[in-house]
Amino acid sequence: MSWRDNVWYRTCSRTSSGCQLIRINDNGRCAGIPQTVEIAKVDVQTVAAGYRASKVIGSNILNDANETIGKIDDLLVTRNGKDPYAVLSIGGFLGMGTHMVVVRYDSLKFADNKILLPGGTKDGLKMLPKFEYSKE
Repeated sequence: MSWRDNVWYRTCSRTSSGCQLIRINDNGRCAGIPQTVEIAKVDVQTVAAGYRASKVIGSNILNDANETIGKIDDLLVTRNGKDPYAVLSIGGFLGMGTHMVVVRYDSLKFADNKILLPGGTKDGLKMLPKFEYSKE
C-alpha cells in the first residue's frame, strides 16, 4: 500500500472537544466495494501547542554544552508513515563543505525554545553516513 492509496479527511464537531482524522483506504478499488475506515480522536489543543515543521526546519541543533552542532535541513517520514527523521546539515561555512546526515526525530529534545541532541557532538555527527535524497 502506498500513500496514494489513502484519502484523509478532517472532521470537526461543534459539540466535541476535538477533531478527528479519518483515513479511507480504498486500495484503488471502485465505488461500491467495501472500504476500511480508521478513525482516531485527536486532541487539537495538544497538537496546536506543538512545533510546526516550517519552524523546526532551519533551526540549530545544540549539544549538552549548548554548542551548535548542526542545523535541521529537513524532516522526513518513511513511506509507511511511521518513522520520522531529521536531516541535519553539518560542517562547512556558508553552505560550502557541508554534508547531511540523518537522526531519528525522537532523539531530538525540545526545551526552552531550543532543539537539543543529547550526547551529540560535531565529530560524532561527522562519523554518520552521508545522506542523499532519493531521486524519486
